[in-house]
Amino acid sequence: MKFEGSASLLQQKMAGSSAGVARRLAVMSALNLQVGNAVLDVGCGAGHLIEDIGLAVGASGKAFGLDPSETQLEAARVRCDALRNVEFLCGMANNIGLANESCDAIASIQTLDYIDDVDAALAEVARLLKPKSNFVNVSVLWDNFKFHGADDKLNNIIHEAFKAHCHHQMLPMELPGRLAKHGIGNIRTESLAFVMTQRHENSPATYAEMVLANFAISQGVEEEKVQQWRFQLKQAEKEGRFGFTSFPVLTMGNKF
Repeated sequence: MKFEGSASLLQQKMAGSSAGVARRLAVMSALNLQVGNAVLDVGCGAGHLIEDIGLAVGASGKAFGLDPSETQLEAARVRCDALRNVEFLCGMANNIGLANESCDAIASIQTLDYIDDVDAALAEVARLLKPKSNFVNVSVLWDNFKFHGADDKLNNIIHEAFKAHCHHQMLPMELPGRLAKHGIGNIRTESLAFVMTQRHENSPATYAEMVLANFAISQGVEEEKVQQWRFQLKQAEKEGRFGFTSFPVLTMGNKF
């Protein structure tokens, strides 16, 4: 799934939602940054996290934001325009133009899920991290990313189509072993799961519904079925039986 056009805008709205804010607070706490640190955000998107990082490390520090999408980076540059210690890199996670052991910490939020060769990206993370430095990742248990309230058969069609949106459905379960292979240990995990029962303007359920609907159509699901699914979710909300569940997992570790 490429975060361009409408997908890019929806990703930005998700990042600004209540769940997006809570997720960034958890990541910042786990990073435990100090003034003067050099920090990399792999898959920085529209710059929500890199803005927080730039503020945390201060003028004597450095915040690098990496993303393959110029559309996302353009939005990130606007967001971080006032921060002179932020630098953006357009590129892939397996080939980052920074020196060996140049980072005091590296973060990645819902990026590894979309990378086919996760081990190549983790090898690059290990190359860039200074010894004993932190790596903090958030990935989703996508089997638990689900809407409730629509007809089961129709709901399953939409969710089955959505499985094609990323390379790894359950990456948090595999990540501790993968990290260990690249010299990152002291692994800890933390659930960032949440449940939504409303589709109000700032609810991640609202934006997730749009993402699933658009993606299902792109995968060949009939638009009529997608609209029927959305109507059923709306009715379920009116009747007090709507739900949306998501299970992000924060995984953190230190380079040996």
